[in-house]
Amino acid sequence: MLPRRSVIIFVCLVLLSALGLTLHRIEQGKPGYLGDLVKSKLKNKGQEQQKSKGAVKPGSEQPQGERCSRNIEWLASLDLTYPIHYAERDIVVRPSPNEKRQSLTKVDDTLFPQATVLLPNQNPLLDLDHCPPPLVLEIPDIPTTPVDGSPMHFGIATTMQRLEESTPYIARWLKNTGAKLFVVVSKPEQGGSPTAPEMAMKQAKMRKQGMDVTLLPPMKEEEQYTETYFSLAKIMYTHRTEEASWFVLMDDDTFFPSMRALLAMLEKYDPAREYWIGAVSEQWWSVARYGMMAFGGAGIFLSRALAAVIDEFYDVCTTEMHPAAGGDERVMRCIYGHTETKLTNEPNLHQMDIFGDLSGVYESGRLPLSLHHWKGNAGYQVDLMSLVTDICGECFLQRWQFGDDTVLSNGYSIAVYPEGELANDLDFSKAEETWDSHTVDESVNPGTAHSMSPSRPKLALGTQKIQYRLLESAFVDGAVRQSYLRKGKEGSDEADTLLVLYWRKEDGSVSHNSTQST
Repeated sequence: MLPRRSVIIFVCLVLLSALGLTLHRIEQGKPGYLGDLVKSKLKNKGQEQQKSKGAVKPGSEQPQGERCSRNIEWLASLDLTYPIHYAERDIVVRPSPNEKRQSLTKVDDTLFPQATVLLPNQNPLLDLDHCPPPLVLEIPDIPTTPVDGSPMHFGIATTMQRLEESTPYIARWLKNTGAKLFVVVSKPEQGGSPTAPEMAMKQAKMRKQGMDVTLLPPMKEEEQYTETYFSLAKIMYTHRTEEASWFVLMDDDTFFPSMRALLAMLEKYDPAREYWIGAVSEQWWSVARYGMMAFGGAGIFLSRALAAVIDEFYDVCTTEMHPAAGGDERVMRCIYGHTETKLTNEPNLHQMDIFGDLSGVYESGRLPLSLHHWKGNAGYQVDLMSLVTDICGECFLQRWQFGDDTVLSNGYSIAVYPEGELANDLDFSKAEETWDSHTVDESVNPGTAHSMSPSRPKLALGTQKIQYRLLESAFVDGAVRQSYLRKGKEGSDEADTLLVLYWRKEDGSVSHNSTQST
């Protein structure tokens, strides 16, 4: 037998060797399973993952893959706190004529099989032991012809500064579509009116970017914003082209995720008939106060026939108008006062008069035709959120479920449901009520039932749902990169986690309306 002292020395050497190997693995960025980051917390609570139910759509196989290297130098441009957990995956989309966009598409594969620990001053050339092959997702066929937006005239009333802020977002949906945009540039609350050369320079710059934009001064030298907004209907009709069928009044923070989807919605209606199309506010108290009208932030769509009537009665409507009436209210009063036309409500147009955590809207799987208030609602970068559509078409906010615990809401979030919520038949046809609601006294509508139904109660973040939100998105070598971040719990030693997806088309092409050159 070995002396007791020798045994003690031997055990200590083994422990030190194991510790050194562990430190070496962390320093070299060796992988550990991403799922374990979440499951380890649940194990402490005595909870277990369950298998999901329902039909499962097969994707590509999930072998461990071979060793590879990745250049992560681009991470230096992000505001990250190290050390971080890092994982990435390539996604290749395959258009198929048999595919239809579903509320939730189930895939049997794991999205991120492994995570790696990155330390401060990490070598930008990262070695990964296991690099799984690209995940292949089938998507609906993407049209090969450019979208034709020539029947559309859009109008905005704004200031030069706000127009400058909104330009990248406008470019996402307007560029290379053939649709026209008329911008009436007003004097800001402080400062003077923009000069004609300044407006001409901005107009030329936007046109060079592929946007058919015309900048104009207000019809009257001194007029309120609400008057300018209402004047958009007359200005657009006066400058209409022969192809013009629809005239859209909007705010400078209105965003249309898909011109093609917008045109598809309008195909149901005959522009030779009087149509007033829009959406009421998501909050019932706003509807109760302002009435059944198209709220301007969602977009007010006037058919050619109705725009002609407003043009005919424009001076009368302006004279009759109450001075305190808002811009969209002026449109409503003119239509109600001189036509028999009633509002045609399109619920996928969104005024976004809901506040707080809007995850329930963006994670609902529903394709919005318009979004509003992106400047104020926690600074949602809708231009970056929708960037992936240049690869996968009408996939903005489309949902895929991976394995038994992970759901991607494309362009917004990756959510892990560690407490078996997916296995417990969580109804994903219902929007999660994450937003703040305002009830109306003596109303049976609890606040948003008319606009967001069906819905389900909010889950507890951190336990019932672990959420990774989009941090950035960019074009990289013919692909769209998306980075989803979850911050570690403040005051704890929990590290941040960054999950990265690279989206590519199988044939390597991008959309006809791509903005990667802007």
